[in-house]
Amino acid sequence: MTQHSKIPSLNRSTRTLVDSLVQNSASLRLRPERLDNGVMMIDAGIDCLGGLEAGRRIAEICMGGQGHVALQSTAAVPGWSANIAVHSNQPVLACLGSQYAGWSLSHGKGESAFHALGSGPGRILARKEKLYEHLEIDDIADCATLVLEVDQRPPIELTNRIASECGVQPEQLSLILTPTRSLAGTTQIVARVLEVALHKAHELGFELSHIVDGVATAPLPPPTPDFLQAMGRTNDAILFAGQIHLFVTGMDSATEALSGALPSSTSGDYGQPFADMFKACGYDFFKIDPLLFSPARVTVSNLESGNSFSHGFIDHELLRTSFGVSK
Repeated sequence: MTQHSKIPSLNRSTRTLVDSLVQNSASLRLRPERLDNGVMMIDAGIDCLGGLEAGRRIAEICMGGQGHVALQSTAAVPGWSANIAVHSNQPVLACLGSQYAGWSLSHGKGESAFHALGSGPGRILARKEKLYEHLEIDDIADCATLVLEVDQRPPIELTNRIASECGVQPEQLSLILTPTRSLAGTTQIVARVLEVALHKAHELGFELSHIVDGVATAPLPPPTPDFLQAMGRTNDAILFAGQIHLFVTGMDSATEALSGALPSSTSGDYGQPFADMFKACGYDFFKIDPLLFSPARVTVSNLESGNSFSHGFIDHELLRTSFGVSK
């Protein structure tokens, strides 16, 4: 993965995308605010409406500017007209290095405690996750950006700590807040359809340096004000109808094995909407098979042999059940 060293700082290049959010905040229905400590906080759905275009742009920010996200009306999933398409020609860097929501942030205790998962290029500066032990990725920047999947404002003490752990001044830190229940939140979460495939490939032990390129699609679920249902639908969009195509190098045996192991249906926990499963597990994520979180249908093409391998299927029935759509 030595090609990553030639790529400019993700945090510096992403800053341009963040500035565009702020400049176009009125039309995007966002609420930017400079906190007392100088941190730029952008509300994308807590006290403002946000929208699909905001979510699309935020998804590209999550990928550190190394991916493209589009809203499509073509029927990637028959019977569902709104779809998200994702592409990155630096999928390991964009998805695992930046987009993966792997930084667990918290402040306080009890009912008033704040908890959120952070994604975006600021993770590279803080390097709080063991994942970076397996990634030849680095960044040197005086600015940082994080996207938080959260429905409340972070305490200012936490924003100071985030800036410190990223090694930047507070006025050089940008935090984007995306509630799952919002249009922007729904969009940026489903845009992780390629990222979950990369994460599972890593968990399966596939050599990440062999992953050259990747594209993915998933249906955009209807938002709902109920948090559990909203979380369930964004997961189910990927589990039941996410489709990915990876382009890799290496042996055909490894390529075929990856294709066969990636689909969500290979997990023993597959078979019911995520919200129902989460309830049955007593709302404990650790009781759910982590290898469940992956796309429904997978194609992996080997650039060296010219062979492709496909596995998995779109589960129309479970998708309709999750989305609350009648036949």
